[in-house]
This record gives sequence, structure tokens and C-alpha cells, in this order.
Amino acid sequence: MIEALNNALALELERDERVVLLGQDIGLNGGVFRVTDQLQRRFGERRVFDTPLAESAIIGTSVGMAVYGLRPIAEIQFAGFLFLGMSQLVTQAARMRFRSGGAFSCPLVVRSPYGGGVRTPELHSDSLEGVFLQTPGLKVVIPSNPYDAKGLLAAAVADPDPVLFLENIKLYRSFRQETPEEYYTVPLGKAKTVQAGDDVSVFAYGAMVPVALEAARQAQQELGISVEVIDLRTVWPLDEEAIVSSVEKTGRAVVVHEAPRAGGIGAEVTALINERCLYSLLKPVARVTGYDTPYPVPGVEDYYLPTPAKVLAALRQVMEP
Repeated sequence: MIEALNNALALELERDERVVLLGQDIGLNGGVFRVTDQLQRRFGERRVFDTPLAESAIIGTSVGMAVYGLRPIAEIQFAGFLFLGMSQLVTQAARMRFRSGGAFSCPLVVRSPYGGGVRTPELHSDSLEGVFLQTPGLKVVIPSNPYDAKGLLAAAVADPDPVLFLENIKLYRSFRQETPEEYYTVPLGKAKTVQAGDDVSVFAYGAMVPVALEAARQAQQELGISVEVIDLRTVWPLDEEAIVSSVEKTGRAVVVHEAPRAGGIGAEVTALINERCLYSLLKPVARVTGYDTPYPVPGVEDYYLPTPAKVLAALRQVMEP
């Protein structure tokens, strides 16, 4: 996924002179995970530049550049530090169109690695998508594979309003996938059926998609059931029609994410299913999530994260008569 994101950023810099990249150590060092490697050498310090260690300044400066015609793509080294730029992102960028009565938009992309499973210290593994779910005006995108990462990032840059683009750290180098060299987009707000099935729907995103697929494989072998796996891709706004259509077909649903359970994406998907699919439901919706605690220390994070075994247990639960 690292190479796909780097390629997407290079194409954006080539295509549009308004695109600029900024963040801590993204220039000569290429970023903490090397997503921006070599881009400053190719496009110069006026297009790809380092900032001080000040998240509020990175996002605040980006808001100003976006309002006045540039297309900034800001990098925050880890999602846990988005809290330091919360005011600029939530009260400035996300409200710009509403506040100005449509006179101004804020075409800003904030990229940030997130997620656990790689033994990072506190604030480096947090999954904050649920925090931003209640931010009208802000889209939240989370890819699960290199092809989608490149296409979704291009679509985020083209969007006229701010997009929070969260990249799961564990997926950066976990597997390889061929992606087209040329420019393409994957539309925001559209989920994808990565495996069709008839008996139960599993909704996941980011690093939980391969977890869901492995659980679906085991469920096929051990329970003889056909599992439909839906990659949400954009977690806000949700692709409501894709969720409703799948549950109306299968009658059962499991939602999987590694963020805390309370008030998160799983809660919103469950509420949506209850509102629109009640007469199709054969069992209550199950959630497999992280816990309502701060992200744990590395030594016990394997107990915190959803696993195929946990998802399989949920599938057994919703398949009970």
C-alpha cells in the first residue's frame, strides 16, 4: 500500500500545480513510513515541504491554503495526534461550506496512519474514525488494499470538501497487489462487496477486511454457511444502500472494527439496519470490536484486536436458530 499511495501522490503533483504536500519530516525523509519518499526531490521544496512538530499549525495552515485555491494534502504522523489539530479540522475545515453559506469550500485532505497490531506505543495505534463520525462536513475514508488506497486518495483530492484519509499501519506492507500506473479514482461513499454470500453479511473496513475474509473462509468450512463480506471503504458517510441491500438478502449481520465499541461505526451500522431492515432481520446484529478502553500496551494488544476466531464466534451466534 505504501507504493500505491506514493504513486497516487506523485500523479496528483504532476496533474495539478495547486497540489502541495506538507507535514512533519515528509520532505527529505519521506515521512515516518516513507509514503512521500522521493517526492520532494522530484517536485521541489515549494510543493513538498516539512513543517514544525505542530499538528494544529499543519491543519490550520492547510485550511487557509485550501480556502484560497490550493489543494493541500497534509500528513499527521499518527492518528492519535489528530486531537492536537481537532479545532482546525472540526470547527474550521469541516464547517467552511456551511459557515460561508456555500461561498467557500475547503478541498483539504488530511492523511494519517492509524490502527494496531504492530506494537507501537500509546497514541500511535488509536482508531479515531468514530470520533469524527459526528463531524458534519467531513468525509472519513479508510482503504483496505493498495488498489483502493490509490483510487480513493485520488478521489479525496478531487473532492471539493475536506476528507480525513486514514491508512491502517498494519496494511502498509502486509501484502502486495498490482495497481495500474495511470490515474484512476475509486468513488467516495461507495462500499464494495469483496465476497458474495447468502446466509450472513459481514461489514468491515481497513485491516478488518482480511480478518473478516478469513473468518468467512473458516465459517464456510466449519459451519457450511455462505458469508457476504462488504468493505465499507468510506466510513462516513456510509453507503446505506449497499448495507440495506445485503442485509435484506441475508437476514443476518455482523459488524467488525478495531475501534472502541461505544458510539462507533458498528453502532451506526447497527442502528441503520434496525431502522431500515427490521422485517428482514432473523437475529440481532452482532458487533466484534475493540474495547471501550484506551488502546492497550503492546504486550496485550493481541487480546484487544478482533481476530478471525472472534468473528467466527459472532457468526455462530447470529446463525443460531
